[in-house]
Amino acid sequence: MPTTRQVPTSGDPGLAHDLARMFLNPQAQRAAEAEVVRQGYPAAVLAQHGIRFKEKTWEFLLALAIAATLTTLAALNLTANGTGRLLSWIVEPVVLIAVGSVTASQVFATRFTEAAFRKSTDPTVRNIDARAVLAAAKAGFPSWVRPVVLVRFPLATLGSLLVILLLMTPTAGAYFH
Repeated sequence: MPTTRQVPTSGDPGLAHDLARMFLNPQAQRAAEAEVVRQGYPAAVLAQHGIRFKEKTWEFLLALAIAATLTTLAALNLTANGTGRLLSWIVEPVVLIAVGSVTASQVFATRFTEAAFRKSTDPTVRNIDARAVLAAAKAGFPSWVRPVVLVRFPLATLGSLLVILLLMTPTAGAYFH
């Protein structure tokens, strides 16, 4: 789902490219641009203000790297590996803040985008109906994308918070010794 700075699809060779194209395609971007044009503004206004519904290759690969890192940490922690615990103390707060803020911007995309449009110094952007633009973009995504975004938000935030809290318990200290 969209954010005021970025929103998802890809373009890298091999599996990452295929997965990204399968998950999120350029139809959302075209639909949003068409809605802006329907409202009487140039399609380029979205790009000029950093609003896009396509994920760059590096963004998609970063998401895969984060997933791989968290999976590795989980495996290390399940085997009572002290390095896994130490790295979890470092990585989980970063995931909580960074990934939590990105997923929050996707969950609350309409609110964030409307607020950004209202605060813009560009009168064209202030006059665009952000809700209509995002509704048009949403129609360009597969129907399962929104539920995935809604599930990913609590997993990223509450999951990281739970890991941090569990690492703080006396039982965790005994487990890792």
